[in-house]
Amino acid sequence: MAKRRSNGEGTLYHQPNGTWSARLSYLDPETGQRKRVAFYAPTQREVKAKMKAARDRIDAGAPPKDATVTVGAWLAHWRQTTLAASSRKEATRELYANLSRVHLEPPPFGATPLDRLKPSDIERIVLDLRGRSKTRGEGDDAEQVRALSDSTIRTTYTVLRSALDAAVRDGLLGRNPAAQVKRPAVQRAEAKHLAPDDVAALLRAATDSRYHPALALIAATGLRRGEALALRWADIDLDAGLLRVTQTLGRVGKRLVVSEPKTQRARRTVPLSPPVVAVLKKHRTAQIEERIRAANKWEETGLVFTTALGTPVDPRNLTRVVEVAAQRAGLEGVGVHTLRHSAATAWLERVHIKAVSDLLGHASVAITGDVYGHTSDDTARAAVEGLTNALGL
Repeated sequence: MAKRRSNGEGTLYHQPNGTWSARLSYLDPETGQRKRVAFYAPTQREVKAKMKAARDRIDAGAPPKDATVTVGAWLAHWRQTTLAASSRKEATRELYANLSRVHLEPPPFGATPLDRLKPSDIERIVLDLRGRSKTRGEGDDAEQVRALSDSTIRTTYTVLRSALDAAVRDGLLGRNPAAQVKRPAVQRAEAKHLAPDDVAALLRAATDSRYHPALALIAATGLRRGEALALRWADIDLDAGLLRVTQTLGRVGKRLVVSEPKTQRARRTVPLSPPVVAVLKKHRTAQIEERIRAANKWEETGLVFTTALGTPVDPRNLTRVVEVAAQRAGLEGVGVHTLRHSAATAWLERVHIKAVSDLLGHASVAITGDVYGHTSDDTARAAVEGLTNALGL
């Protein structure tokens, strides 16, 4: 029979086999009900240390012990509750859910019990993600899928930290082990861009596409693909030569979704040059004629760029048009975003970086500097020669 000993912190039991156990009674701050928790250890000293640690956690407002549910099980629950109920954009919720399912919930990491999760386990999964590559297919058809990008790893860490914050809030953890791990860094690479002549060649190669006006607008204003495709006629003042960026279009699963821009600075007014105004006026006339031909099949969305029936344009269609046009123009590695990058690079050689940041809708000037920090050799030489002349050397 176990021998019972009591002290101010709980009750100790010396078991017949020589080991020790303890029972601690406490009031649950959430329910006000009295609860009990048990501890086990080889020695009296160890079991008392466990009981004291639990009492300290309770006094700090944390649960006496961390939950034994696995990380994967908790993440699945978090996806279906906290994440689903959050105010994050739908596309962000889907991204977070996919990253959790693919990279965090599967074993071995997902099989770790919450009460055994350590900061070093978080660091291990980050290292694993950095080195992760997969083989898709079998035999001669097998292909190696490249490792995850820095930004994907950083976002995956953000997902894990958010889910563990919710575990702390719900009383499953005393503290978040991910909060003790430095957020993975992202190595910013300068954006690929084209010279103005190459952009012009690409646009000429896309002249026969119904989406040529959209590409011309992106090339001239630096709009993001989703911003251009979400643009409404109500957002454009052709007389004043201005457009307002108020929303963006993207694919969420199998649906096209229009949502607000990610940041307040992305909501901006962009000036339009006379040639671009002319392109838009011509496009508006063509769209009116198209709407008449479609008759009752036309779906009125108010969008500037639509399908032949007035519905939103899938962003992938724009990507395909650019890829085909780039091939015709003899250009490699070009996408829709290359047009935005090319506009930004050309602007930086003519105006102050703050003006470029405003035009692009970047969250900060630092992002503009990191992504578009390179200047051409001609610009650099002109700057050096200009200073030399000013100094009279």
